[in-house]
Amino acid sequence: MSNVRLPLRALVPFAAGSVGMGIWVTVPGIFLLYFLTDILAVPPHVAGLALLLPNVADIVVHPWVGRISDAGLAGRGHRRRLMLAGCVVVLAFVAMFTVPSDLHGTTAAIWVAVALVAGNLLYSCYQVSYLATPADLGIGYHERTRLMGYRNVVITVSVLLAGVAAPAVAGDDPGVGDYTRMALLLGAVMLAAMLVGITGVARLNRAAPGTAAEPGHRGGLLVALRDRQFRVLTASYLTVAITMNLVLAAMPYFAEYVLGRSALTSVLIAAFMAPAVLTTPLWVLVARRFGKQRGLLAAQAVFVAGSLVLALGAEAGLPLLIAAVAMLGVAFAAMQLMPLSMVPDVIAAAGPAGTVSAGSYTGLWTAAEATGGAVGPYVYSICLAAGGFVASTAGEHTTQPSGAVAAVRYGFTLVPAVLMTIAIVLQRRYTLDKRANTAAPSADAREEALR
Repeated sequence: MSNVRLPLRALVPFAAGSVGMGIWVTVPGIFLLYFLTDILAVPPHVAGLALLLPNVADIVVHPWVGRISDAGLAGRGHRRRLMLAGCVVVLAFVAMFTVPSDLHGTTAAIWVAVALVAGNLLYSCYQVSYLATPADLGIGYHERTRLMGYRNVVITVSVLLAGVAAPAVAGDDPGVGDYTRMALLLGAVMLAAMLVGITGVARLNRAAPGTAAEPGHRGGLLVALRDRQFRVLTASYLTVAITMNLVLAAMPYFAEYVLGRSALTSVLIAAFMAPAVLTTPLWVLVARRFGKQRGLLAAQAVFVAGSLVLALGAEAGLPLLIAAVAMLGVAFAAMQLMPLSMVPDVIAAAGPAGTVSAGSYTGLWTAAEATGGAVGPYVYSICLAAGGFVASTAGEHTTQPSGAVAAVRYGFTLVPAVLMTIAIVLQRRYTLDKRANTAAPSADAREEALR
């Protein structure tokens, strides 16, 4: 195991690439369902399908992109060409929010769905290769956590800023044109950050080149699929991804229909993301002291507790609700940091076959993440439809029936609590971390003694 310490001149630009990724994940994740139901008059069940079906293709696309990324690494020695192609995702991002004025309802949903399909394909080209980087490097257990810690801080800050900036740029009572202006501004930031991220990947590869696979070792999707530790970790993370994307999609509804003020959406997002930024370095220390698995399980338990507090609704008072959202944010930091730094641990444990299959591993991983991004809002849209939620157009203010308000409230709180409990049960089946954490200090000490 290598004891290389990555330089800041490589870490910082690598992490900066996550700004663009954060914008892509955040803005559609938080606002696209609301954009469909409350701006374009798309019924909740149709809006949910418009977000779900395009992401079903990711189950196939992401692993396929992973194989292409592995082939690029084997042939050219790097994955950056595919990342550069992925930067075109900015065009799809703008198109999602540039819906022609004569489209409403189902036709508008089709427009958004087509743009989302294109965007997901392009984004996967960047994301899969980007997240394969830690496995490509000659670094150890704790340095992987440090690397992903930098990345996690930056992407969480970008999610916070995008979540606050998007509604601010769109303005009060926005229309489609306001959302288009928002997409153009954030799209420009997104493109610049992704290009900087490619520079960071190149510097990391030069600072800590990995060991080339020996001749005769072949990788592929089957290596990842047969890896029990990877399957368990991915199943738990899929459940977490569904939960977190549901929560993000539900925030605008909870602010408007339970708390009574749509402007509180930005407050809830800030209360969620700010603690995630501040506590990420602490979670890095927790991982170093207690191990990634223990830290992750603790964070998941904190999330369940916070969700149950939120279920009390407006009657609990805004300060308590904001504190509960902050609890979710603290847990969110660990649930992003720990699993992403555990994936390269799994790849390293798989030996040479795992090393040459890093893109396939991350392709399957990001497919799970993308599936969570689709299923989460869809589950919430089912809750809204079951409660009788009434869709509307921009400028139209509809009084929702009591069942719809209850669906908004409990879909945001109790449903995530149940899902996260399932994730905890799945995560407890992961057993690699204890061995990896025990081996890391001794290996590092041996290398230090040889210096």
